[in-house]
Amino acid sequence: MSRIGKQQLSIPAGVEVTFDAHAVRVKGPKGELVRDLRDEIVFKNENNIITSEPRRNDKFSRSLWGTYMSHVKNMIAGVVTPFEKKLLVEGVGFKWDVKGSDLNLSLGFSHPVIMKIPEGVTVTAEKSSLTISSIDKEAVGLFANQVRQMKKPEPYKGKGIRYSDEVVRRKQGKKSA
Repeated sequence: MSRIGKQQLSIPAGVEVTFDAHAVRVKGPKGELVRDLRDEIVFKNENNIITSEPRRNDKFSRSLWGTYMSHVKNMIAGVVTPFEKKLLVEGVGFKWDVKGSDLNLSLGFSHPVIMKIPEGVTVTAEKSSLTISSIDKEAVGLFANQVRQMKKPEPYKGKGIRYSDEVVRRKQGKKSA
């Protein structure tokens, strides 16, 4: 039995949740999210409380049960308060700036790296920090990871792009005789 799937989700005021045959739609003060779902799980919305149960008692349905409840929970939380990730850049000459719907990165390569900002994601760049926010948790995490992959932090000097709460374990380097 899924511990997450058995939980009941309460819908906050101002948020509207509707379940179609193959989709869930969450509408709130910050925007609207739609996610396609398989029909393995049955959702019930009664008195602003969402419950769910698997349609069949097989391993696949039980595995989707908690996953889908987590998706619905994140959608409800996102339309109330947007999700946010913060990235930091360290290194001489490493910088970034936002121009329109593009993120321009200078990371020590022979050319500037230009990344397209996904629709629905807001990016703000300060001197050494980048804030990525959106109502969609998956879009925030995916774009933050794509930016981080451009120059991962290295363990000797700590140069590169890292999350604000990430700790880079430093190595000692060569010893001179």
